[in-house]
Amino acid sequence: MNRPLDQKSYDAVVVGMGPAGATAACELSRAGLSVLALEKDVHPRYKVCGGGLSVRIEQLLDPGFKSVVEDTIFGFQFLYRGEESVTIESPSPIAYMVMRDRFDHYLVQQARRVGTEIHEGEHPQSLRHVPEGVEVTTDRGCYHAKVLIGADGANSQVARQLFPDRRQRCIPTLESEIELGSGPQYPAMGKAVIDIGVCSKGYAWIFPKQGRLSVGVGAFQSKPASLKKTFDRFVWGEKGLAGLDVPKPMGHPLPLFSRTELSPEPGPDDLVNGQAMLVGDAGHLVDPLFGEGIYYAVRSGKMAAMAVLNQRHDRTKSLWAYELAVREQLYAEFRIASRLADIVYTFPRLCHRLLSPYREVVQLYCEVLQGKETYQSFIPRAKRILKSSTSELLLEALQLR
Repeated sequence: MNRPLDQKSYDAVVVGMGPAGATAACELSRAGLSVLALEKDVHPRYKVCGGGLSVRIEQLLDPGFKSVVEDTIFGFQFLYRGEESVTIESPSPIAYMVMRDRFDHYLVQQARRVGTEIHEGEHPQSLRHVPEGVEVTTDRGCYHAKVLIGADGANSQVARQLFPDRRQRCIPTLESEIELGSGPQYPAMGKAVIDIGVCSKGYAWIFPKQGRLSVGVGAFQSKPASLKKTFDRFVWGEKGLAGLDVPKPMGHPLPLFSRTELSPEPGPDDLVNGQAMLVGDAGHLVDPLFGEGIYYAVRSGKMAAMAVLNQRHDRTKSLWAYELAVREQLYAEFRIASRLADIVYTFPRLCHRLLSPYREVVQLYCEVLQGKETYQSFIPRAKRILKSSTSELLLEALQLR
């Protein structure tokens, strides 16, 4: 196919340099591919996000990422509408807290060091499938990609233009950053707050950072009555926030995994279309229980890069291998997380009351976040604990019997 003389060609073009895009770009560049990354913003840039990384991220990233960790979480303080505090602690870390400007910038720099060509302040105006890959046009030029990776977030332009039949839902969240300075931390260094009763079908959080708190609410349903009222109610009712100046919250969509059926044949909701792929938030690869997305963004970025490299080494291989890997490794986990979310957000008061007598189940969930267990191994172990109790309702809801 003849291309315009001014069109530049790359082995891969990555759109969006958040955790998923930066990871994919880094993996491909490190393997020797020519990679162009297009990022609409300029790093470091602020991004609305709770910034929680489950400790299992250590299995995916080089240890250097800890240089941008704001706090290490060893426990959670669970509340129900601001009351009935139950604290679950672990002797080893459960999660890391980061600010997305510093964390994402770290990953972008890693990609730049291994050769990724990064164009900041540039984003696609049009994308289209062509016989030999994908053509990307911006206000600065035209690029040809043998493979295009869409990592441009919940409102992905790549998804809209190259996956036009894709129909996935986002849930609304609001978050504010409260400056503490050198004052006392809340709830305490090494602990995070989760309130599962403050809003319908969702939860509120307080995540500690260096000299600040990330405070937010997310309603895990399509059209909440008033998320701003829910946020205000949580802030006003949370004793630990009394007297603090809480800036107006900012909203952002959370692209939860919500697929119920999977076809063995390619379909509109797939993550691969021709030579284009979706990763991270653009692919709605977000845990439906507590909305964890960064771990799955990094993981999917690595999985996409692996599929690209395998195809490069063997042209008979298809990028569909990425779709199959996501289905096997991530969707299987998300389905169990969805079942748990249905229980927690349908019966929040009951679940909160069971936290104390069944701490062992919560600590087992912490092992999922630590990478010691998976959701799939969590279920049979939780079954054994609950079977020895009177938690018949939970057993039926989990369909464990």
